[in-house]
Amino acid sequence: MKIENLVAIDTHVHIESEPTGNDADEAARKYFGNAGISYKRADLAEYYRSRNIGCVVFSVDEKITGRPQVPNEEVAAFAQENSDFMIAFASVNPMRGQDAVNEARNLIRNNAVRGFKLHPPLQEFFPSDRRAYPFYEVMNEFKMPVIFHTGHSGIGTGMPGGGGVRLKYGNPMDIDDVAVDFPDMPIIMAHPSFPWQDEAISVCLHKPQVYIDLSGWSPKYFSPTLIQYANTLLKKKMLFGSDYPLIAPDRWMADFAQAPFKDEVRPLILKENAVRLFGFAAK
Repeated sequence: MKIENLVAIDTHVHIESEPTGNDADEAARKYFGNAGISYKRADLAEYYRSRNIGCVVFSVDEKITGRPQVPNEEVAAFAQENSDFMIAFASVNPMRGQDAVNEARNLIRNNAVRGFKLHPPLQEFFPSDRRAYPFYEVMNEFKMPVIFHTGHSGIGTGMPGGGGVRLKYGNPMDIDDVAVDFPDMPIIMAHPSFPWQDEAISVCLHKPQVYIDLSGWSPKYFSPTLIQYANTLLKKKMLFGSDYPLIAPDRWMADFAQAPFKDEVRPLILKENAVRLFGFAAK
């Protein structure tokens, strides 16, 4: 990344297949409010490049909703084509066992990705499930950052039975065991973790390698407690994330500008914390 050219780094950007009328896709667009954002990769690249915003891109490995994953290799190639402002994370479901471990090792050894994204409610596992530990061992070995979805899931909201998505898998307290057992694996807890916001703050405060990305919610809906800690004890542990294409960075950043964050904290959240976490350096 050409860090000096960027005004912000969005740590939570989904690369999605074109909408096909999938019920979960339609329900999510209704829940978030149709942002009018294109799902085309060329448009994604133009959106971020035109705004001088860096981004972390990924596509989730999950079967429960029937939405196809964009292959990790395609995500990596896309990021490489736009490497001045974009990096790739991969996604493998740890419940796939040795296949997931092998795929993760190959992606890392080929320098294809800079981290991984997990979505426990859609991948149907508790983060502390011992079956996921062989995957975490690889992440810990290579010091790979891992983004975990936490809290409520917009995917499945309003569908019969929540589309089969079980919210219990999004409790951030289950990540505490992972942080204890794999201290060299940076962890990003994605989203304000409603209804477990206090638990997420506690884990982030207690474990040095744990961060929170603020994606999936407009800042105008952040809890006072989250803003209080972002302004004080966790000011170097909070990261800008939008949840593109469901939430547009333009909307997120406009609402962020109106939220009661301290002036000295805003640049930390928008860019500087991510620069430090990912080990970026100005070129």
